[in-house]
Parts: sequence; C-alpha cells; structure tokens
Amino acid sequence: MKKFILNNGNSIPAIGFGVFMITDPDECEKAVLEAFKDGYRLIDTANAYMNERAVGRAMKKSGLKREEIFLTTKIMPQDFGYEKTKEAIKKTLARLDTPYIDLLLLHIRFGDYLGAWKALEEAVAERKVLSIGISNFDEERILKIIEEGNIIPQVDQIECHPYFQQHSLRKLLDEYHIQVESFYPVGHGDPNLLHEPLFKELGNKYGKSPVQIILKWHEQEKFVAIPKSTNPQHIKDNIDLDDFQLTEDEMNQIRRIDKDRSYFDMPEGDQAEMFLSQHIDFDNQK
Repeated sequence: MKKFILNNGNSIPAIGFGVFMITDPDECEKAVLEAFKDGYRLIDTANAYMNERAVGRAMKKSGLKREEIFLTTKIMPQDFGYEKTKEAIKKTLARLDTPYIDLLLLHIRFGDYLGAWKALEEAVAERKVLSIGISNFDEERILKIIEEGNIIPQVDQIECHPYFQQHSLRKLLDEYHIQVESFYPVGHGDPNLLHEPLFKELGNKYGKSPVQIILKWHEQEKFVAIPKSTNPQHIKDNIDLDDFQLTEDEMNQIRRIDKDRSYFDMPEGDQAEMFLSQHIDFDNQK
C-alpha cells in the first residue's frame, strides 16, 4: 500500500475507505470488515456519520493490531470551542472504543474553530490524537489557524476530483505541506464524469474501470482518496491500483478536463446559522 508522509512525519495510506452515508450499523460494520479483508488500512468516519461505534466494532473484529489501522474521524461545529471540543474528543474515543485516533479533523468551517483547534493540539500533546487537520475549510480560515495555532494542519480533507481540482486552494496547501485528502474522489458518482471518453480509453488500455483510472490519478497527484461503497466487488476494485501507472501525458489529459464543478453544497450565511443551531445527538448511534 502506497503511503504519503505528513508534515509531522507520520504516514498516511494513499487510498482509504470512507463510510459517509452508511448509517445502518450492521451494513457499516460489514463493509469495513470487507475493506480490511481487501487490504484497506485507512478508515474515514465522522461524528456526523453516526457510525463510529460500528467502525470501532469492525476494528476489533478484524484481528488487526491497532497500530496497523489508520483511523480518521471528525468533530462537527456543534462541538467546536475549547471545552466542548475536549469533551467531544473524549466521547468519540469512547464511541470508537480506541485509545487514540490517527487523524482528527475539524469537519466544517463554522463556529469557534480556533478554540476547537486548541483542544486538538492538546489532544496531540496527550497522545490521544496523532495527527490533526481540517475539512471543508477555506483559505482565510486555514491561514487563521496557521497564524494563531501552534501546529500547522497535517491534512485538509476537501472535495476533489477531475471535475473539481481546487487549484487555488492547493497552492496554499502545498506552501505549508498540508496533505490533500479527497472526498467525493469520483465526483459523487456523476455519470458524466464516469463516462468521460478519456477514462474509457485509458481503462481499455490498462484493463481497468473508469473509477480505477480516476483513483489512480488521485494517487499519482499525491492526493489521499477515500472512496465509499458497500458493494464487495467495488470495495475490492477501488484498492486494486498497484499494477499500472498513468503516463505524465495521460495525467495532463485528466488535468485538462477540470470544470470547477462542485457537488457539495456548503451552507453559507443564514443557512450556516441554521446549520449551527441544529442539535445533533452524536451518542445516539448503535
């Protein structure tokens, strides 16, 4: 499994398994166990996904040593603020039934994210968390964390795929050696992206599916990608990337199909205020 080195010296697998929208606990547990069987070692969950307990159970049942697994979860803005985030970290460790989290992210860029960042930094000092980062943060707020915090984020998890390549944001992330981690790595399943003639052509050349070509593009761009599936064959195929390499010309062809097209609807203004006012009982999961 290919790995990338983070700016704190820790390593992260290039391909992970995401569990976004797998809310049925039995289905989630089964899918994570399938992923472990197929060789995945990075599992990406979040408080808001309401499946941390299922992920924790799958980790225990996998037979893998804890240090073999790279576990990511995320704190939502409802739990931002120094004291609230400290308590949220304690609760997420309990739900996952693990002594530490490999990567803990602030999930969305609202609320008291600076207070939350301080709590994450303390969790690193206490070895409850090994690496910290952000998700769905814009350049202004990333710079605020860098200016006022003591630790530069190790990872920024963002929407990134061939139709939405995030060139401007990536310049800032590259400047501070912050690792890009791609959610929606295959464009949230947009058939327009998956049916691009280029991916069919390259798939025929290498004996791979369009999804595998796109995931290989992520890997060669040095992006961590976290595809999600509950289909056992798709789970297996999504990590089967080691037997081919795209040429630089092919990488450039993929780079040229960028359409600046996002599929994630970030709440802003009044929508953001409504989002923050929502109470979510993150412990209400099985």
